[in-house]
Amino acid sequence: MEQPAPRLVRVLVPLPLAGPYTYAEPDDLELAPGDYVTVPLGPRHVRGVVWPDAAGGTADAEIDLKKVKPVLERLDAPRLSVEVMNFVDWVSAYTLFPQGAVLRMVMRSGSQLDPPRPQTGYLAAPRVPEGVKMTPQREKVLATVRGLNFPETPAEIARRAGVSDGVVRALADAGALEKIETDPDAPFEAPNLGRRGKTLSPEQADAADKIRRHIEAREYACTLIDGVTGSGKTEVYLEAAAAALKQDPGAQVLVMLPEIALTLPFLKRLEERFGAAPAPWHSDLGQAGRRRTWRRVADGSARLVVGARSALFLPFRNLKLIIVDEEHDPAYKQQDGVLYQARDMAILRAAHGGFPIVLASATPSLETAVNAQGGRYETVQLPSRFGGASMPDIGLIDMRENPPEKQEWLSSVLIRAVNDTLARGEQAMLFLNRRGYAPLTICRKCGERMTAPDSDTWLVEHRFSNRLVCHHTGYSIPRPDTCPHCGAHDSLAACGPGVERIAEEAARLWPEKQIAIFSSDTVMNPAAGQELLARMKDGGIDILVATQVAAKGHHFPNLTLVGVVDADLGLVGGDLRAGERTWQLLSQVIGRAGREEKPGRALLQSYQPEHPVIAGLASGDRDAFMEAERDGREMLGFPPFGRLAALVLSGENEQHVNSAARMLAAQVPHGQGIEVWGPAPAPLYRLRGSYRVRFLIKAARDVSIQNFLRAWLTDVKIHSSVRRTVDIDPYSFM
Repeated sequence: MEQPAPRLVRVLVPLPLAGPYTYAEPDDLELAPGDYVTVPLGPRHVRGVVWPDAAGGTADAEIDLKKVKPVLERLDAPRLSVEVMNFVDWVSAYTLFPQGAVLRMVMRSGSQLDPPRPQTGYLAAPRVPEGVKMTPQREKVLATVRGLNFPETPAEIARRAGVSDGVVRALADAGALEKIETDPDAPFEAPNLGRRGKTLSPEQADAADKIRRHIEAREYACTLIDGVTGSGKTEVYLEAAAAALKQDPGAQVLVMLPEIALTLPFLKRLEERFGAAPAPWHSDLGQAGRRRTWRRVADGSARLVVGARSALFLPFRNLKLIIVDEEHDPAYKQQDGVLYQARDMAILRAAHGGFPIVLASATPSLETAVNAQGGRYETVQLPSRFGGASMPDIGLIDMRENPPEKQEWLSSVLIRAVNDTLARGEQAMLFLNRRGYAPLTICRKCGERMTAPDSDTWLVEHRFSNRLVCHHTGYSIPRPDTCPHCGAHDSLAACGPGVERIAEEAARLWPEKQIAIFSSDTVMNPAAGQELLARMKDGGIDILVATQVAAKGHHFPNLTLVGVVDADLGLVGGDLRAGERTWQLLSQVIGRAGREEKPGRALLQSYQPEHPVIAGLASGDRDAFMEAERDGREMLGFPPFGRLAALVLSGENEQHVNSAARMLAAQVPHGQGIEVWGPAPAPLYRLRGSYRVRFLIKAARDVSIQNFLRAWLTDVKIHSSVRRTVDIDPYSFM
């Protein structure tokens, strides 16, 4: 009797593979799309997800059954939702990265699918056994444990009681504590939806009502909260989050933030608002923390999630609202691995899921502004600061007329302003978006510029650690005493300023004042960041010297002066967004001043105060600047009025890379509304030992740039040592 043909399923694995593979389903598994499974792949066993086909099934029946291997096991984990699987497919099609590479962002390493070992916790036993000798320390432990609603570890009980672990364990051995095995990935406490938020101003209440209407209608809508710094945008979208969570007992809300520096203080703010800590997701979480958040998002018990861009790829079961704070921030663009713009992918996720999304910014991106003007997004305006605070006055310092002293960087105008601020007992910030002490180290004798090995990147001096560091590759060496090129002793000179050099100058000018540096190099972990922010808020710092990590999201009540050391810094280079980014960054840093009752002031040092960006900042006419930026982009057909893609070839063999570039250049297909520029050496031609050549593809808005790239790249075979990377909507041109 002929054996019936096995049922076939498609399984996608989290590897850079173009699509799912077909496997046979064992009779006892009854698999469905979204199930996590283990399958054989070559000589190894890997984990993957049963993937639906285009018709909603699980596999193509037209296959040689003799070559089909069986699925080995189904894992005990919540099924991946259809919405997430569709999202993976769409992101893959849009970015031109393999489906498996996108799935890896959802599955991570896959280790979170393993059931964790139970954790030992303790509660109070019904009674203390006779003969157990009690001491004051043991009494403290019992009092602590009797106040618990759930089991806690010995270490946590000891911490709460102020005793050692040994005291807790001795009581447990004596039978006074009851041992209970618990899941180490405890569910996150549910938000208290009866808890009221802060009282909203009429403008805030109106904005919140407009967003709430879309939530109640259960419909897709993209709403931009366009509000000046300090206008209370956060309180508005937290009301929207509360409305979404109330709508459905299993509803989940994702709040996206661009940087960890913003995420950590924000977690406490949400805990105050909802009476429960949200589930965090960012790169500083340890493996256990990431596993807990991933598992609780997957089973639906993590209802409020706060995270960086990769949080968008968590396996949500019932996502009903996405909030993208600081939507303009370039940190939402992923620059390695799968290249994507998280804000744009979040809008796509909401549109396909049929639920609202909120974008918030004091300086919206041009892409968002154009969509809002065209009616594709709804806009709610918050034009004034909350509580009656006023926007800071902005002044320009023409450095051609007010040059600093030799080898100094602060003009006399800015120094006088800092003196006046400190005399009033207020705080000042000196802003320079450049890390380290100096951006370039050069030999005064031979002219050698210190660069990273096998790279064209300059080494940045960090004087506090006495090291030269490459911010592109991570390469680091102690600062040498002699030039490695010519051997000259004590000939290396620092060129240009970084925040460390500005802090050194500030220490000479104000030796009795408390000066601190706020940058990613000096604040190495969340605890250090929290400590510095607390010192600033409590008045323990007089002058804060800062990079962009301090430019947004922070509230310093006594900060009344912001001095921008080099307002021209971001205007150099060929980046099409240079002007827009400079406007956004400086607007955000200016907005740190005068956020409460004391008026604020900002001074911008510039060698080109007539530049449209600098002049526009001084006049405060954002709309005029954005209109000029829009007209320029539209005339050139650049985003958002056209499409861009970058194609980067890289490899350790320079000849192979350039040969591949010539082959691709010779095979560029002709297409209406398409221009291909290049090949050309990348501005950073050598990086980490690889040579890099770039193409830039520009297309009309109504042309599918993805289809053009597929048609071009599919039939051109290049040397296997050459890596080919496609970047749709590039943000970096280096």
